[in-house]
Amino acid sequence: MIQFHSVSLAYQKDATALQNISCKVAKGEFVFLTGPSGAGKTTLLRLIYGALNPTRGQVLIDGQNISRFSRSQFPFLRRSIGVVFQDFKLLQNRTVFENVAITLEVLGWDRGDISKRVMYILRQMGMESKIHLIPQRLSGGEQQRVALARALVNSPKILLADEPTGNLDEANKLQILNIFKEANVKGTTVVVATHDRRLIEQAHYRTIRLQAGELAGDGEASDEVVA
Repeated sequence: MIQFHSVSLAYQKDATALQNISCKVAKGEFVFLTGPSGAGKTTLLRLIYGALNPTRGQVLIDGQNISRFSRSQFPFLRRSIGVVFQDFKLLQNRTVFENVAITLEVLGWDRGDISKRVMYILRQMGMESKIHLIPQRLSGGEQQRVALARALVNSPKILLADEPTGNLDEANKLQILNIFKEANVKGTTVVVATHDRRLIEQAHYRTIRLQAGELAGDGEASDEVVA
C-alpha cells in the first residue's frame, strides 16, 4: 500500500530532513511512526499525501510512484487519504457540520447523502450536539474529534494522523485510539505519528522509529517501545 525506496529529503543543502528511508506499510495495516520531536515524522507523512516531493528515491502509494505525479494528479490521490493534522486545520468560519461536510462536497456527493453521512460520523465522535458551533467554541479535544471526523467521513483507504492525542487526557486518548482501531478493522490502512509511549504500549501495533531523519527501527509490536 505504502512503500518508501531509499527516500531522502533535503529542504536545503545543509538541512536534511530524511535520509535514505526504505520501509513498507501493507494494505490494511496499523502502524505507529515514532521518534523524538524533529525526527522527521511529520515530513514522512507529508510525503505520503504529496505535500512534499523527495529529493531522492521513490514513494509508492497503491503501486503508483507519486514522486512522478503532476500537480493535477495529487487531488485524485488525496481523495483516498484522510489526514488528521497536528494543528487540526479546521475552517474557523465554518460550523462543525460544515467542516466535516466539505470533504464530501468536494467529492460531489448529493446534499441529502452528505447530511446523513456527516451526522453518522459526528454521532460516532460524540459531537452531534455541537454541529452548529464554530471551532473557537470547542475545546481542544472536541476540535480533535471534528478533525478526525473530517478525515474519516469518506471512508478513506489510508488514514494519516500527526500527533493526534497531544492535547487530550487519558480517557480521550483511548477514545481516539479506539476510533482508529475501528477504521482499521473496516479496512483502512492507518499510520499514526506519535511520541506518546503509553499510547503505543496500549495498542501493540508495529512501530517504525525515526531518529534525526533516519530509520532507527522497523519491527513488530513490542512491550519495549522506544519513543
